[in-house]
Amino acid sequence: MSFTSPIIAIDGPAASGKSTVAKRIAKELGITFVSSGAMYRAFTWWVLEKEVEPSDTPAVVELLEATQFQCGEENSAGTIAIDRQKVTPAQMSEEEVNQNVSLVAAIPEVRTRLVAEQRRYAYESGVVMEGRDIGSVVFPDTPWKFYIDASPEVREQRRRAQGIVDSIAKRDRIDSSRKASPLVIPEGAIVVDSSDLTAQEVVDRVLAEIRSGS
Repeated sequence: MSFTSPIIAIDGPAASGKSTVAKRIAKELGITFVSSGAMYRAFTWWVLEKEVEPSDTPAVVELLEATQFQCGEENSAGTIAIDRQKVTPAQMSEEEVNQNVSLVAAIPEVRTRLVAEQRRYAYESGVVMEGRDIGSVVFPDTPWKFYIDASPEVREQRRRAQGIVDSIAKRDRIDSSRKASPLVIPEGAIVVDSSDLTAQEVVDRVLAEIRSGS
């Protein structure tokens, strides 16, 4: 598949700072920011809303097959609706969603479906998309691939500052060991360790790389 607009892939583990960086880069370049994680969170919220047990893979897949996703844009950021019901950031950040999103996202059928939705969205307009498999699976051919990392200790501190209490070690273990699209450093990606950098310093590094190759 070819894309008519630039695709900038930003991957990394939880609380590495990739979302903040991706949002600022999208604003700087004037293109849409899309969080792939928000799509998985939205569907996880839908699973819970429909009272489906996240560990019941056949039931989750059955719900997925009956679900329609609508991707849009608002204030230069991607939005997600499920069966025409917009899922809010607050709903996607609910504690039960935090505890179950990695489980739901590890289901191969879920990843296959949402990767297709992500590609369809990007085909229509250039995006800065962040997640855990953007450069490795969703857009492996884009020349703009970045992996934002940070030490587990720093990421734990950032997570607590956000008021989120899920385990970084558990998230890392699930994301890195799942059979479908595990978290890896994409081939050819530029790695930026954000442990001792401000968000703006990371943004400046990424933008310098993009502009040097444009």
